[in-house]
Order: sequence, then C-alpha cells, then structure tokens
Amino acid sequence: MRKESKKFLREYLNANSPVGFETPGQKVWLEYVKEYIDEYEVDTYGSVVGVINPGHEYKVVIEAHADEIAWFVNYIDDKGYIYVIRNGGSDHQIAPSMRVHLHTKKGKVDGVFGWPAIHVRDRAKEEQPSLKNLTIDVGAANKKEVLAMGIDVGTVVTFDAEMMELNKKYVVARAIDNRGGGFMIAEVARLLKENKKELPFTLYVVNSVQEEIGLRGAEMISRRLKPNVAIVTDVTHDTQSPMYNKKIQGDTKCGGGPAVTTGPAVQNNLLKLIVETAKKQKITIQRQAASRSTGTDTDAFAYSDIGVASALISLPLKYMHTTVETVAYDDIEDCIQLMYESLLNIQAGQDFRYFK
Repeated sequence: MRKESKKFLREYLNANSPVGFETPGQKVWLEYVKEYIDEYEVDTYGSVVGVINPGHEYKVVIEAHADEIAWFVNYIDDKGYIYVIRNGGSDHQIAPSMRVHLHTKKGKVDGVFGWPAIHVRDRAKEEQPSLKNLTIDVGAANKKEVLAMGIDVGTVVTFDAEMMELNKKYVVARAIDNRGGGFMIAEVARLLKENKKELPFTLYVVNSVQEEIGLRGAEMISRRLKPNVAIVTDVTHDTQSPMYNKKIQGDTKCGGGPAVTTGPAVQNNLLKLIVETAKKQKITIQRQAASRSTGTDTDAFAYSDIGVASALISLPLKYMHTTVETVAYDDIEDCIQLMYESLLNIQAGQDFRYFK
C-alpha cells in the first residue's frame, strides 16, 4: 500500500463517526477524495456523494457506510456516575475497563467504563456486564460536575482505540466496520483518476450514514440518486477465528480474498459480472450466501424505488463490533481491485434484467 494511502487509512480509522454524528470522519474522507472526483454533495443527514463524470443518464454507485457503533448518555446519578444506552450494535460485554471519549460542545471529555475488582466479586454469583450495571467515570464527584463538563443526557460516547498493525500484515482498529469500506471506495476513485479511465456513465462514490441502525443513510441516498447499478462494500465475519460455527456462519477468512454474496437482494447478472471479472483478473474470491437479507446497505439499494441491480463485495474481518476489528492488507487491496475492474466492465445502458 502506498505511503499516502496508508496515512489516509490511519487518519480515517482514528476519526470519530458515531451513528448520527458522522461529520468528523466524513470530513476526513471528503478531504482525501476531493482530488479524485469532479464534484460532490452532502445530504441532509450527512451522507457524502463524490461524483465522477457527471451528467450521464446511466448511473452507477459504489458505496460504503461511514458510521460506527457508539453509546448515548442516558442517566447521570448523584455521585457523578454515567449510565448509557446503545447507539447501534455496541457490545456491553467488552465495555468494562475500556477508555472512552464523550463528545460535548466543549470538546472531547475522557472517561472510563469502570468495573469492580476480581477480588471483591462473588464468584458464585458472578454478575455479567449489562446496561444495568455499566457506568462511565469521568472523575466527577457529583452530577453537577458532570454537567459542568458539558455532558448531559444524549451526549454521544465512543471507545478510545486507535489503529495499530499486527505482523505488518493486518490492520487493527475500531470501526473498520465500515470505514474500511470508505477507504476502499476512495481508493477506487483514486485509481480511476490516476489511470485516466473515462467511464461511459456517471459514477457516484457514496459514503452513507446510519447503516448501523437500519441502513437509513443508504435508504435516503438511493432514493435521491436513483442509480441503475449499485456495488456495495461492507465487512463480513472471519469464521476461522475461535467460537464460530462455519456450518451456520459460512467459511470465510482474513487473507482469503474478497467475499461475494449470493442472495435475493443480489442481482444475479451483476454478481456474474463481478465473479467473471475476478476470474479474468486472477483475484481470489470467497463465496457467501444470504438466506433472506444481506444485512448491509445492499438491501436498501436493491429494493429502492423500482429496484436497483445491486451486489455486495465484503472485506473479511475478525472480531466485529469490538475495538480490535482486524483485516488483512492483502484483502483490502484485492477488494479495491475487484471493484475497480468490475466498474471497467460495466457498459453504458447495460441491462441486467434476467430476461426480456
């Protein structure tokens, strides 16, 4: 990976983009991608669309989502301890002893999820972490001090965890789900620009918000753009790591290449184009099946308006919805190449219908 791209990846992964408050991360993303697009727009809720080759009737989207799971302050007791509720699919099991940032109008406030020492807990009645007993400590003696810091009900909270590398092969960070995808679509835009590729259609490079609470940003932007084709990228589980059941959750792994999904929301002729592109370009892919919905923004695009030919290319990831989400550099590069080459194989006005 080139030096400038890796610098962007680190800055973008370290930015904060909690659900509903994605602006800091979106600004980092847009600042990088501006060089490689012709124009851009930002919608009412913060989804960002980079436009390449505007003005064509035929419209193609490549999309990722920018938001990360987080917490909301829900209650502050008289002693200054803060109770939270989820903002997205946050995992209460991993919270004890984690450092956090509370995002206020005055700036970031540091805090910690406290937890009783092992010495004082009753092993026979071991109580598990839950939203009933998890509290954030910001060093305040009472509620008045907490409020004076700018913290109140509704303040958003994110984990404090920055990007690192493992064995020079893997990227580790919180919110690779799905700023990893945002990075990849930005790199596709860069390759198109640097390689001077002239697409026969308008390409929208879309970084959507609020996926983690129901695909909301993609739902809005798909209605706005009304594309003909959408290639969505997200993460998927590495099922080789411990505690997964491959017979139920599929057989995918970090380092095994991009995962492509078959399922009702995935348009089969577009999927065929992607699979054939991978074969021609000698990009190793993994296969997945989705019995109903994919659970990603693919569903929002597929069933938008009169229906959009949509497909899903996923980045294999370990430890989803934790602060140590882990992906392989090789898979990132291969996902970028697969999206890039697939775009070059889409023709203006291409009809993906099953039959006519």
